[in-house]
Amino acid sequence: MYKILEKRYLNDTVAEMKIDAPLVAAKAEPGQFIILRVDEEGERIPLTIAGYDREKGSVSIIFQIVGATTKALSRKEAGDCIEDFVGPLGRATETEGKKRVCIVGGGVGCAIALPVAKKFHELGAEVTSVIGFRSKDLLILEDEFRAVSDKLFVMTDDGTYGEKGNVCAPLERMFAAGETFDEVITIGPLIMMKFVVAAVRPTGIPCTVSMNPIMIDGTGMCGGCRLTLNRDGERVTKFACVDGPDFNGYEIDFDEAMRRGAMYRDFERRAYDKACNLLKEGE
Repeated sequence: MYKILEKRYLNDTVAEMKIDAPLVAAKAEPGQFIILRVDEEGERIPLTIAGYDREKGSVSIIFQIVGATTKALSRKEAGDCIEDFVGPLGRATETEGKKRVCIVGGGVGCAIALPVAKKFHELGAEVTSVIGFRSKDLLILEDEFRAVSDKLFVMTDDGTYGEKGNVCAPLERMFAAGETFDEVITIGPLIMMKFVVAAVRPTGIPCTVSMNPIMIDGTGMCGGCRLTLNRDGERVTKFACVDGPDFNGYEIDFDEAMRRGAMYRDFERRAYDKACNLLKEGE
C-alpha cells in the first residue's frame, strides 16, 4: 500500500497528489510514468511522473478527472493509501547537451512538461516555455513554469487570461523573428501536438512529442498505444509505453493515432457514469 502524503486541486477537474514511494523516487526521471491501482479490484492506469523528491522519497502525480479510475482516485485524501504504484517506466526524456530549448504544454499535459522544463533549467539550459489552456478556469502550474523558464508565454483560447490564441502563435512569432532552439518538446492533446509539429517543421529544429495521451495498459500488451511512424520512407510500428513515450514528432502519423483514441470515448463515458452512480449509492 502507498500512502498519499499530500493532495491539492489545481483547478476544478485536475488534482495533484504526492505519494510515499521511495523506491520509485530514487530512480525517477522526467518523461517517465508509473502504473497505479486505486484498490485491489481497480484497473491499472498509467500516469506520468509530475515530480519527485529523492530525499523525502515522494513522487508527484497530476491527473484529470475524466474516467472511472481517476474519479475513484480523486475521492482519496491525504493519509489514505492506494493499492499499487509501480515504476518508473518508459524512457526518460533526453535532456543532456542542449543549450536552448522550447517546451510547449497544453492543458493537463503541462503536468508532464513541467519536470522536463525543470530538468533543463537545472542543467543550465535557456528554457522558453509556452503553456496553453482553453480558458482561465483550466489554468495550472503557471508559477511553477515561471520559476524554471527564462521566457514564458501563457495562452488561452478564449483570451480570459494571458494572450488569446493557441500555443502555435508565439512559436510562429519567434521563428519569424529568427529565434532558434536546439529542440522543441511538446506535450498535450494529440491535435495540439500535430499543429506544433507542423509549425516547427519548416525550421528543421528537432521536435519531440510525448505520446502519453494514447497509453492505456502501460506495458505494451494491450496494443492500444500502437503508433505508426513514417521513417525513411517506411511505415514502422512502435508502442508508446515501451518504445517511448517520447518520439520524433516528424515521424508520427497523428491522424491514425487520433482515430484510434476516439474508439474508446463511449466506453470511457459509460464507465465514468457507472462509477459516479456507484459512489453516489455508497454515500
